[in-house]
Amino acid sequence: MRATLIHGTRDIRLEEVPDPTVRFPTDAVVRVVASCVCGSDLWPYRGVRPTTEPHRIGHEFVGIVEEVGAAVRTVAPGDFVIAPFAISDGTCPHCRHGITTSCQNGGWWGSEDAPGASGDAGQGERVRVPLADGTLVATPEQPDPALVPSLLTLSDVMGTGHHAAVSAGVRAGSTVAVVGDGAVGLCAVLAARRLGAERIIAMSRHADRQKLARTFGATDVVAERGEEGVAAVKELLGGLGADAVLECVGTKESMDQALNSTRPGGYVGYVGVPAGGPELPIDKMFGANVNVAGGVAPVRTYLPELLTDVWSGAIDPGRVFDLELPLDQVAEAYAAMDERRAIKVLLRP
Repeated sequence: MRATLIHGTRDIRLEEVPDPTVRFPTDAVVRVVASCVCGSDLWPYRGVRPTTEPHRIGHEFVGIVEEVGAAVRTVAPGDFVIAPFAISDGTCPHCRHGITTSCQNGGWWGSEDAPGASGDAGQGERVRVPLADGTLVATPEQPDPALVPSLLTLSDVMGTGHHAAVSAGVRAGSTVAVVGDGAVGLCAVLAARRLGAERIIAMSRHADRQKLARTFGATDVVAERGEEGVAAVKELLGGLGADAVLECVGTKESMDQALNSTRPGGYVGYVGVPAGGPELPIDKMFGANVNVAGGVAPVRTYLPELLTDVWSGAIDPGRVFDLELPLDQVAEAYAAMDERRAIKVLLRP
């Protein structure tokens, strides 16, 4: 079969790799219907995180179960399934507390899940899924093809945006600012609206992303950054800052923007994958009673709740995909996102 490998900085290749098979009783083999490129995939693509040897890449996919191991009980061949970006067993203490990304027996797509058992990754034609019962979520039935992009967002970006909003305590009547206008930031706008926020400020400099943010529920847009951006947010909110600021980038500058835009006693929900050395100014936070919560989003925990709303049509996060390409153009998919010609690229095998 064909799968994507990263060889180095801006060196993405589609190559022939062995077909996956069931190796352990808890495995499933899934035929990929759709996968995508994530903003966090751009860190190794740009060389921010060095690639020491070629390896599989991609952690978001949906597909059809083709085969299951003898111990698998919750999914069966023929099921349409969503795969969260982390592997989890669903039974360890951390999973039972809802933090599936810290599963004691789990792991990450593309890494080894057992000695000598190299894990598959999502940007390919098929995937061996370890711990299938804890990891995969089946849809109620075969979805309409038009629903597939929104279902794919539940593997990462919609759940991650939701985690930012939940971590920041967004509720009915909240004032919210969202730092970052990538797919996660836009989904965070949608998540804030879904949770009942009254005022949602999207911080964006790009007209197409501003338009989608407003479609998702943003009431205001701020294009300024730094001190000017903070001033613009506070001016919109009566000089107070936001109840909740959702940090969806992961740089020092974005975290500073978030902290400085939060009212005393407010919360920053951070989900941006750290790059560029973001640090917390504890003295400043202490004095202003600004709270920070978040981290790696446990999307498997949120998946059933969000799936209900996607399935019913209550939310349509799949609109973050503004470019669709065949898998054999995966290198162009990365380039389009790197050059900000696309918000998020969907790949079809």
